[in-house]
Amino acid sequence: MIYILLSIFCSVTVAILLKLAKRYQISIIQAVTVNYLTALALCFFFFKPDVKLVTSAAPWPIYIALAILLPTIFLFLAASIKNLGIVKTDIAQRLSLFIPILAAYFIFQEDFNYLKIIGLCIGFPAILLTFLRKTEEDKKGNWVYPVMVFVGFGVIDVLFKQIALYKALPYTTSLFTVFCLSFIVSLIIVTVMVIHGKIKIQLVNLACGLILGLFNFGNILFYMKAHKALAENPSTVFAAMNLGVIIVGSLIGIIAFKEKLTKLNYLGILLALAAVVFIKLSQDAV
Repeated sequence: MIYILLSIFCSVTVAILLKLAKRYQISIIQAVTVNYLTALALCFFFFKPDVKLVTSAAPWPIYIALAILLPTIFLFLAASIKNLGIVKTDIAQRLSLFIPILAAYFIFQEDFNYLKIIGLCIGFPAILLTFLRKTEEDKKGNWVYPVMVFVGFGVIDVLFKQIALYKALPYTTSLFTVFCLSFIVSLIIVTVMVIHGKIKIQLVNLACGLILGLFNFGNILFYMKAHKALAENPSTVFAAMNLGVIIVGSLIGIIAFKEKLTKLNYLGILLALAAVVFIKLSQDAV
């Protein structure tokens, strides 16, 4: 259970750091770039990936797609937290699990039980109610950010599941490869922006990226350790992680950052929790 708690702590801390980025005028793209370099180094240290196994036969289209999506969606994640807050962004990220569930049904032809169908039916209204609010900010199109987070993380999850099915390479070696490519993509973006005078390299951005990378990798490491420690109960890890992030993230957003929510938003949060519970029960029933 300690690994699940540590993973929740790391996940919520990443959201808090991105929330504070605006206050301290942090360049998100610079921080994201260093974040992937840090994750790359930690992945090499903890997982000892054998890069010699990565050949032309590896699933490169999936690697490249992830390398582009990861930093891109990270930027949308930061923009969503900045404009709509931790509560709504965390729920968008967590409910993105519905995309791989739908992919499992439509693409991989997996069977659905009634519990999973109930979870999906509850989940989509939860998304709408959570993001629903009548303010001037919404008229600026800020709702696009959490929608991109929802879709982006869902697609990323599907692609990572595809990598997990590729048995010729250890999953951690593929993860290392993806981090490496993501760093290269982020570095290219930063280089182009510096050349065009859009940003300046600053030490504070590099320091923030280092801290961000530590917690981002910590989330992945402890989540994997939790699955290993509770190998016979993967759905318990899944449920505890998603419910924990929604609850803790919501409390921090509301109490620490004074994020304003309507009664319909609170109803959306409750429905999101219920949806995760039904998905968890559906996995136990299989």
